[in-house]
Formats: sequence, structure tokens, C-alpha cells
Amino acid sequence: MTLRTALLLLFTGLLFGCVSTGHVDPMKTDKGRDEARDAYIQLGIGYLNQGNTEQAKVPLKKALELDPGNADANGALAILFQNEMEPELADEHFRKAISSRPDSRFLNNYGAFLYEQGRYAEAKERYLQAVKDNMYPERSRVFQNLGLVSLKLNDRAEAKQYFERSIRLNKRQARPQLELAKMAYEDKEYVPARKYYDAFSKLTEQNAESLLLGARLAKIFDDRDKAATLGLQLKRLYPGTPEYKQYMSEQ
Repeated sequence: MTLRTALLLLFTGLLFGCVSTGHVDPMKTDKGRDEARDAYIQLGIGYLNQGNTEQAKVPLKKALELDPGNADANGALAILFQNEMEPELADEHFRKAISSRPDSRFLNNYGAFLYEQGRYAEAKERYLQAVKDNMYPERSRVFQNLGLVSLKLNDRAEAKQYFERSIRLNKRQARPQLELAKMAYEDKEYVPARKYYDAFSKLTEQNAESLLLGARLAKIFDDRDKAATLGLQLKRLYPGTPEYKQYMSEQ
């Protein structure tokens, strides 16, 4: 659906409501303005989900004209500007969204943005706020994010606790499994490392990190065929990576 078509449908609906309720302009009522705002937000989010950031701006801007402090519109624009590599604008809209409604989704998204910007202490603060909500359906992912940011802050023991908590909440979280496997390997705890690695491998596709770790573990457990197979995959899929160079240096 094009923006023009979507907006036509939106205003056709509003005009129909105007006729059916006795010639009252819906944009002059709180209910009508709220309905228009919500329609603009949904249209903008739809475009954003399709990767059409330029088109998404038009309805999201209209939504903010109707309701400047709306959390959903500001949250969507924050993601939009993050995708467009406009960090100052993204930060501004994240703050506006959280100021209006500090729910865990906005806090986690803002934390991810701060992590991306290398602002690790600030990211951790937002994640800690988000994880307080026991009913947040993505809470396991917030614990995962806390583990990752704790690694960046050189708190390895805390990171391990957060990754374990993430898996306790959701065993299908792949990234914590890989991180725990890497940590166990570094600690020379090879049996737990293999357990976490196998769990990761069942959940998602391999990447350069996991292929290197898998080859190392296979070598330790004297599974030469598997070590060779994983090494060949690393060479074929990730030939120029630091992981492949490390693999070659260990042969």
C-alpha cells in the first residue's frame, strides 16, 4: 500500500465518521484526534518494518503534530534515526519516549542504542531499569544484553550470571549459550563448554566465533573429522576474519 492510498483510507474513515455522527469534524474532538494519531503511528511503523524510513517519517511526523509527547511515535522515530545513523536525533526521541512512558521495551531499545554507541555504563543503567519489569515478555533478552554490556565493562563474573539468568528464563536464547561456551572454554572447563556449544548449535546457524570454538572443542575431544569440517566451513564462509586467521595460527 502506498502512503497516498493509506492516508486516503485514513481520511475516508474519518470523514465517514463525521457524516455518521452528525457533521462533527472528528479532528476537532479528542477521540478523532487520538484515532488519527494512532493510525498515523501504525502506518509509520508499517513502513519502518519494511525498511522504508523515508516514507515512515511522514505519518510519524503527523502523529507528533497531533500529540508531541506520544511515546510510540517518539519510540518509532528513535529507531528510524538509529537506522539512518543519526545518533543525536535517535537519542533525543528515545529520551522523549521514555519520559512519556518508561516501559521496558523503550528502555531495552534505548540500551541497545547506547551499547551500539559505545556508551556502555549508560546502556547498563537502562537495561537494569528494563529488567525490573517481571512481566516483560522479552526479559530474557534484557538479561542477555546485560551480560554483553558487563563483558564490555570487564565484569566477567557478572556477565556469566546474567547469561545464566537469560537461559533460565528462555532456553532458546542462542547468544548466551555461545557466550557461556566461550567463557567455559577460556576457563578450561571443556565439558560445560561443549554442552553450551551444542545447545547453541541446535538453536541457530553457525558464525565465525562459533565455528572457531567448535573446531577447538572438537580438537580437545579428539574428534578430528568434526574439527576439520568446522575448519573448512570457517575457511569457506569467513575467510578474511580474525577467527579464521586465529584458526590457521593454531594448526
